[in-house]
Amino acid sequence: MPERIGALDFVRGVAVLGILAINVTGFWGPLLATFSPAMPHLESGGALWFIAAYVLFEGKMRGLFTLLFGASMMLFADAAERRGANPDLMQVRRLILLMLFGYAHYALLWWGDILLPYAVCGMLAFALRRLAPEPLAASALLLFLASHGLEMVGDLAAIATEGRVLAGHGSPAEAAEQTAMMGRIAASIAADARVLHAPFLEAVRLRLTTAPFLPLANLGATFFETFPLMLLGMALLRMGLFTGEWAPASLRRMAVIGIGGGGTMSAALIGWAALHGFPPGAMFAIMGSLAAIPHLAMTLGYLAALLLLWPHLSQSAAGTRLAAAGRCAFTNYLGTTFVMSALFAGWGFGLGGVLPRGALPLVVLAGWALMLAWPRWWLARFGQGPLEALWRRLTWLGVPRSPIPPAADAA
Repeated sequence: MPERIGALDFVRGVAVLGILAINVTGFWGPLLATFSPAMPHLESGGALWFIAAYVLFEGKMRGLFTLLFGASMMLFADAAERRGANPDLMQVRRLILLMLFGYAHYALLWWGDILLPYAVCGMLAFALRRLAPEPLAASALLLFLASHGLEMVGDLAAIATEGRVLAGHGSPAEAAEQTAMMGRIAASIAADARVLHAPFLEAVRLRLTTAPFLPLANLGATFFETFPLMLLGMALLRMGLFTGEWAPASLRRMAVIGIGGGGTMSAALIGWAALHGFPPGAMFAIMGSLAAIPHLAMTLGYLAALLLLWPHLSQSAAGTRLAAAGRCAFTNYLGTTFVMSALFAGWGFGLGGVLPRGALPLVVLAGWALMLAWPRWWLARFGQGPLEALWRRLTWLGVPRSPIPPAADAA
């Protein structure tokens, strides 16, 4: 059990650091800045950072985090059963609390919350936990590929239409739709800038009055990624991926094929976009359905590579710090939102849209240093991260104290 928890924490630590590399753009600028380096405007340094982040991090770190969320729900169920509690009831309590945390995260700090979508998808995924792992994995992959495949058909047609319009060959109706899309983009950027640069209470008011249901919209936009990957994470745990039951040779093949194939496809997609000036409609597809298979391949490749690395790094300073960051992932995730919002939002230092986009990698490095600096010291004294402890305490409120060690309950 400790080895399994350690491997999960290590992978989760890498994932939560990698998520900051993507989220930093959303803290810095409008929502649409995360879709294209040309929104709100193009900078050479910003474009290079966007390309690198797209190939290395976009979708892959979120994918790792989602797989591990599914696996952690199974570990939580095991812990609840050992404790004599009803795992279904306890998981529902746990995820309702996560939903509340998520909406507070959105309302108070940032539009990009993933906790509420994770809570809803988690409830649906957990209902299927008793399926055998092989059909569960097959169902997850089929749902993922079918949903994104259907979306891809429409996205490819939209890219072709946009190409005709930008080349001056589009019909009047196609040109009008492109103009309307650009108007929606401009309106979205202006609305987000208003929230970003507002004082704290005004920003909260704007989020709650202009877009109170945005977390549900995020759920709809990400459901066919989040739900299948949670199912896949649940299946992979039961199939022994995290317990050393897979041969190293199999993990090496998975790492090489996933990272090599997915990375090549990711580079080809963003390379095409760069050569064509990052057309806005195409960028929505390149960040969405067209990236689904490359993202999934690299996610699984990264997962295999990290599991291969863990036995060699488990006693090293880098490995223990990353594992500690993973054990405190909830606190690190919400904590970086606060720190980055204080840096970029109008109620803080107000650097959003002011700091050159090309400087964001330096902000990410500083954030990584902060995320790695405190967890090991904190865990040595308190056993759990502060928000992890709060979440656990609220989940088990009124339930008899666990006779098992906290590490077994940490998932």
